[in-house]
Amino acid sequence: MMAKNNAGYLGVSEPISLSGPTEKDLIQTAEVEKFLADAGLYESQDQAVSREEVLGKLDQTVKAWIKKATRVSGYGEQFVQEANAKIFTFGSYRLGVHGPGADIDTLCVGPRHATRNDYFFRCLHDMLAEMPEVSELHPVPDAHVPVLGFKLCGVSIDLLYANLAHVVIPDDLDLSQDSILHNVDEQAVRSLNGCRVTDQILRLVPNIPSFRTTLRFMRYWGKRRGVYSNVIGFLGGINWAILVARICQLYPNASPSMLISRFFRVFSQWKWPNPVILCHIEEGPLSLPVWDPRRNFRDRGHQMPIITPAYPCMNSSYNVSSSTKYVMIQEFTRGFEICQAIDENRATWDDLFEPYPFFELYRNYLEIGITARNEDDLRNWKGWVESRLRQLVLKFERYTHEMLLAHPHPRDFSDGSRPLHSFYFMGLWRKQTAQPQEAEQFDIRGIVNEFKISVLAYVHRREGMDIEVSHVKRKDIPLFVFPGGVRPPRSSRTAGRNSRAVSRNDVTPDRHVGNPLETESWSDPQSAQDGSGGYQSTSLLPSNLSSRETQNILNGHLNLHTETVEHEHPGRFLESPPAPGDNAVVDVVTQPNSMPSTSSNGGPTNGLGICFNSSQKESEGIRVNNLVSSPPAPVDELVSYQAKPDNKHGPPHGSSLEGCSERILGQTCNLSSHGNNHLKRKAEDELEPLELACPSVRATPASTVQRKPLRLRLSTLPQPKQAE
Repeated sequence: MMAKNNAGYLGVSEPISLSGPTEKDLIQTAEVEKFLADAGLYESQDQAVSREEVLGKLDQTVKAWIKKATRVSGYGEQFVQEANAKIFTFGSYRLGVHGPGADIDTLCVGPRHATRNDYFFRCLHDMLAEMPEVSELHPVPDAHVPVLGFKLCGVSIDLLYANLAHVVIPDDLDLSQDSILHNVDEQAVRSLNGCRVTDQILRLVPNIPSFRTTLRFMRYWGKRRGVYSNVIGFLGGINWAILVARICQLYPNASPSMLISRFFRVFSQWKWPNPVILCHIEEGPLSLPVWDPRRNFRDRGHQMPIITPAYPCMNSSYNVSSSTKYVMIQEFTRGFEICQAIDENRATWDDLFEPYPFFELYRNYLEIGITARNEDDLRNWKGWVESRLRQLVLKFERYTHEMLLAHPHPRDFSDGSRPLHSFYFMGLWRKQTAQPQEAEQFDIRGIVNEFKISVLAYVHRREGMDIEVSHVKRKDIPLFVFPGGVRPPRSSRTAGRNSRAVSRNDVTPDRHVGNPLETESWSDPQSAQDGSGGYQSTSLLPSNLSSRETQNILNGHLNLHTETVEHEHPGRFLESPPAPGDNAVVDVVTQPNSMPSTSSNGGPTNGLGICFNSSQKESEGIRVNNLVSSPPAPVDELVSYQAKPDNKHGPPHGSSLEGCSERILGQTCNLSSHGNNHLKRKAEDELEPLELACPSVRATPASTVQRKPLRLRLSTLPQPKQAE
């Protein structure tokens, strides 16, 4: 049953268009469905039956468990026979977009006497451990949403738990009722919200088959382009579902091919941090906190708010940072351009799914290597480290005033020659600004040290669990990260760029679409690459320093100050030749309050000093200092690193988060124009106003935070030569 409002439409605003598909749209939709089938994204009938059997076995197991738990609790035999627990599904399986081999997100709902710690993570855990069909049993009781992970008959299961205030769980329990949230703890609310949100999304979309096809397409695209990972700071399954559902509301009669094109069109130009919401945000009867930037200071720092539709409404994308938001908007813009080319028969769906060339985009990377004594320890260690990588990205942004950004790769890599090792990578680049700047040094050594200390504080850490962070140049990227262990030849990479005839425009972190300087094009690969065959990015070390000498730089073995002057950002390419290297260098050293301390005298002791300049690329000497092992000052991870001006009085209490279509039209934000950006001008001319706005919440500005400058190195530079 669809939850239409009084106006007769789904969502918080009227649809943009009620037009149905044309004959061409239907042909393209058939192509989309064939593409998904050829990619192996649909499971077979036998696999579907097997999953149903696994869920049936799991349901029998929890029913046997709850009777045992009730008997142990001292209840009479009659009450034991009436005891009941129920299994619900959510996530991709409940939405109907799961593929072969995907795990099943499940929720076990039990009565009030079956507590989480005493019965779920002990009694049920022990029962599962004794079952021969169960393998890879992995409890995570202290997670934000406690989960019990395992494989049952070869099918991966993520099992959550919520014990309600009910004495007996009825078989016809309806989780959509807000009353089930009475007298439950926060962990139970979060566990229940998975099912409640999934069911509400299905109620709020006008055409479920079109929604499922579009969502399956977007999930696969996100994985291919490296922007599918909630824990790293990109978007996860629920985020993609809400975004697609919103597009379905705006175009209720559109076919999947139309919805895909509109998805990229809308979200490449969305005025973040305006929230994406599927229904009006309501306070609810239980006084549970809901997303409201007018009242909650931390909500104001969210980069890409995507609000869950079930009470209590929360931001499902709070992990997104400035760096990852920038990457995603770039990818949305690229997707919009390719969809336009597909409509003009200049591209195919294969072009849209070209793998993201992560290891070609940057000159310098951070390699985070971890190791453990055995497979179980490595799996636990990987889960912890992966959950902390987002904090490293936030530290880069916070301590450099968002001038140094990090692009984390969403997956880990393994080296076949080194068992029990796993590796993560981040690309680094300098945020583009409208005005070229003098050489500015960002000292990241304290940041990396602080990150390592926080990771090593893992409460379940065992002997052998270790982490190493090192700098790797693009040319020294290990071979095991490439398919087949073979580095792509430079000629093939250039040929790949030549084959793409769609222009790629810059998307800056604070301007969604547009390049304040100039526009580059895929069709001109020579202007879009540096001399070594890739995009220009952060230069961390002198060119004459070997890879072996840099392996332990961020682990305390060397302390380097490197002068490299190069304007940084993965979408900008400089063609000016390097200026002469006889620069007069002056160190201006100021240890800021916001920077993690790294030595007793205020000087950095571990990591790298990074220096950028828009007009030149040059390396200076190395200075080695003695290390001081004093730990850095702790940082509150929960405090927003992007505070905004605040109005102490704020809006009148009770002012609504909701809006109507007339209000939306009045709030529509126009994109600013930047010279040569043809894509943006075209979008301004053609994009309907409703696509760029929603019933947004204008957060009251927070007080401006005064920050001291970071460690800088200023250089007197000659005028750069003009590119020939």
